[in-house]
Amino acid sequence: MFILELTYTAPLSDVEKEMEAHIAWVDEQFAAGTFIASGRKNPRDGGVILAVGDDRGAIEEITAADPFTVAGVCAYRVTEFIATRTAPELAAYKQQPRT
Repeated sequence: MFILELTYTAPLSDVEKEMEAHIAWVDEQFAAGTFIASGRKNPRDGGVILAVGDDRGAIEEITAADPFTVAGVCAYRVTEFIATRTAPELAAYKQQPRT
């Protein structure tokens, strides 16, 4: 599982110009089953996405295709973790430690 932290690197006015395309891209990732939660940070200097997958390279390719990344208005920090405990509602995403 991955935590994708976006930090805006441009003025909010520039970010807003790319927002419609970014939201469409986020919607595509939810439909594909890659993203399971997302939202703005507070204060509004970026966002956070919870993504599922086992391949960090694939996740990095996905973030590189974000219209925010393409437009140069954000930077991503990708943190991988093994979700060994979950709430019952997220049991489908529970993982076993890799050996």
